[in-house]
Amino acid sequence: MAQRFAIVMAGGSGTRFWPASRAKRPKQFLQLADSDESLLQATVRRAGALVGKANVLVVTNERHEAATREQLPKLALSNLLLEPDARNTAPCIGWATAVVQERDRNALIAVLPADSHIADEMAFGVTVERAMIAADSGILVTVGVTPTRPETGYGYVETGAAISDGVYRVGAFVEKPDLARAESYVASGKYLWNSGMFFFRADVMLAAIGRNLPAIRAFANALVTTAPKARAALIKEKFPELPSISIDYGVMEKEREIAVVPGNFGWDDVGSFSAAWQLAEKDADGNAARGEALFEGARDCYVSAPEGKLVAMLGTTDLVVVDTADALLVMPRSRAQDVRKIIDALNATGRTRHL
Repeated sequence: MAQRFAIVMAGGSGTRFWPASRAKRPKQFLQLADSDESLLQATVRRAGALVGKANVLVVTNERHEAATREQLPKLALSNLLLEPDARNTAPCIGWATAVVQERDRNALIAVLPADSHIADEMAFGVTVERAMIAADSGILVTVGVTPTRPETGYGYVETGAAISDGVYRVGAFVEKPDLARAESYVASGKYLWNSGMFFFRADVMLAAIGRNLPAIRAFANALVTTAPKARAALIKEKFPELPSISIDYGVMEKEREIAVVPGNFGWDDVGSFSAAWQLAEKDADGNAARGEALFEGARDCYVSAPEGKLVAMLGTTDLVVVDTADALLVMPRSRAQDVRKIIDALNATGRTRHL
């Protein structure tokens, strides 16, 4: 029987969570969902429950090595893959899949983003099991989340004909829609949120990468035929030259045998401070806080404060306040998706010490 593995993608930059998120400690290292675990720690724990702790690999940027080791001290050194450059998800998955295939040629693999929140872990496990069984038949599988609202911040997956119980052909992958189109997607009952999770046999994914992204397949081949002591130099030299492309664009949208498994397990990609507010426990007036906060006549606000710092909110509505040692962010919750504009402005004015 093929072994099961999980590849946790933890290379994101988390720019929409500045100033809590920084270049050396992005979103996946933060506690954002009313938990003592970071998003990364929660993802690795869930993955370990699904495939066994020894079969969980984490892929992250080399500048995040120290933070990753600090948060995952029991992760085997051989299970931490350090990218010398950010090249999107296709190179990440191609590399990690080749590493897994060295351990088991027919391995079944789950690819999980490190920055998702999952409320119902039992339902998640049931969905993953269905996706793994489907993937074992030799098709590429994704999980789509049953939408609860017309969300414009997510991509969507259109469901096609049924393949088996709870497994459907993918009709199309759809980019983030405007509100009117999102409303029509939800009303149709045919569209699911794209969770960014993928399930496949190692040989099937590497064959698909070979058909669609030959440079990445060639890199994977070179890696496994290189002596272990020489691999670090090969990765350092060749990985930054790979095409920067997502697995969605590069492979999933081009292959014919793609399936989707619908799931309903309280998923959220925690894409902004507004999402963090939605997930947080709130007082009677809709206010939420990480750290110490005082709300007086305030409604629907979110506060993140460092230890030893009190943030008082008086007569405010729908505000986000994020305080750190060297930066303070204040904005309407409705502008939470625009935090990247602050990053762009800091870069443009040379204030990179705050990034």
